[in-house]
Amino acid sequence: MNLKSKSDVKPLELCQTGVPGFDSIICGGLPRDRIYLLQGQPGTGKTTFALQFLQEGIRNGEKCLYITFSETKEEILAVARSHGWNLEHLALFELSALADQLRPETQNTVFHPSEVELNKTTEAFIREIELRKPSRIVFDSISEMRLLAESSLRYRRQMLTLKTYFSGKKITVLLLDDLTASTEDLHVQSIVHGVIALEKVQPEFGAERRRINLVKLRGVKFIGGKHDYMIERGGIRVFPRLVAADHFRPFKRESISSGLEGLDRLLGGGLDRGTSNLFMGPAGSGKSTISAQYIVASIARKEKVAVFLFEENLNTFLARASSLGMDIDSQIKSGLVMIKKIDPAEVTPGEFANAIQTQVAEHDVKMIIIDSLNGYLHAMPEQDFLILQLHELLAYLNHQGIVTILVLAQQGMLGTMTTPIDLTYLADTLVITRFFELGGAVKKAISVVKKRTGGHEDTIRQFSIGAQGIQVGPALDQFHGVLTGVPQYIGLKT
Repeated sequence: MNLKSKSDVKPLELCQTGVPGFDSIICGGLPRDRIYLLQGQPGTGKTTFALQFLQEGIRNGEKCLYITFSETKEEILAVARSHGWNLEHLALFELSALADQLRPETQNTVFHPSEVELNKTTEAFIREIELRKPSRIVFDSISEMRLLAESSLRYRRQMLTLKTYFSGKKITVLLLDDLTASTEDLHVQSIVHGVIALEKVQPEFGAERRRINLVKLRGVKFIGGKHDYMIERGGIRVFPRLVAADHFRPFKRESISSGLEGLDRLLGGGLDRGTSNLFMGPAGSGKSTISAQYIVASIARKEKVAVFLFEENLNTFLARASSLGMDIDSQIKSGLVMIKKIDPAEVTPGEFANAIQTQVAEHDVKMIIIDSLNGYLHAMPEQDFLILQLHELLAYLNHQGIVTILVLAQQGMLGTMTTPIDLTYLADTLVITRFFELGGAVKKAISVVKKRTGGHEDTIRQFSIGAQGIQVGPALDQFHGVLTGVPQYIGLKT
């Protein structure tokens, strides 16, 4: 028995789908001349996906055919118009054409479940295929064929007949299934070459979340799991699930300065490239202001910074920075700083991660600031999945040599603080800010609890925020209990 060597195996010819992000999941496209099942309940975007698939074929000079059982030609054209598409080069074969051919012989509508009608329906669209000779076909939807078949045995035989017909022909087929007749059609899933599942989740508040999942794809390596996607004018856009291990680039490991000598000493020289750094403390304790100081320091080094704001709006952020003598507004116009307001009710975690990847890969940013993680938590109510996604995102940024600053607001003002979720173990460096009472006034303190990449001061320092910016004072070595909020004076150390 002669076995072909790897060099003798002909590589698969791929068929790009035209859906941004989806081809990245399947490493370039779907293998050509195969049958695929696209399933999802109404409203998940099957028709939009199918039209993008056919539009991509037309752009490549291919003949394409859309066979619609469940929607009229006008409905298909309306979907296309909503996305700004022109379907003049797409052949459409609709249900009414089939009904006219069947009525004289059977006196039935095509929705009547009879074997004769099913066979006549199949013969009609096969004649259309032979006439058009397309290289891409969409069937919308096979739920109607399932109803016509009446029994599961007859339906399976019919699908096997279709598979036999397309075998050897240079046609890539996409079968749409709206799951109205059956929520899980294993008959078709076992026959087709690949299964793509679309789902829509409606949270208690905010916009619906859509996710795509490759149930199977024979002979092709793909990124498994569920990937967020959105439907916008222009079609579906998929945000591939981030796999940090697939992204790494060499970078110089070094510490970067904040521009404040006292803060740098506290941090053992500064924050290190390729690390994630968590600034944690109660609201108003200076976390965002310290992160703004790092923006100013990056600007001085001519390095790009991307800031993602969840709670604070852009105008408030810029006004506060300006009052502290930080000129960030002009640097936004120069392109050194990008600030984007994120609405956690509208943006999915996958879309957010994709926005960060875009800044790193296409705009060469050196620092990412997320302010705050509390808003990110609201964008992903399932806390277990939040930690996994955040872990993957931080690992990706670390592999790219990015300095990541995460801001986390704790609940409470003095004494014991609580956080909505424990994320301290994900951070390489943990900086804590606190309020404390002294001499009838509220003061601020800052300390570094851990730094995995090097040494740091163990002291607690007082710091203040004013018109001159941030001032980091000496260690509070004359007091005990600063972190509790009500320190006791113990005098000078001997």
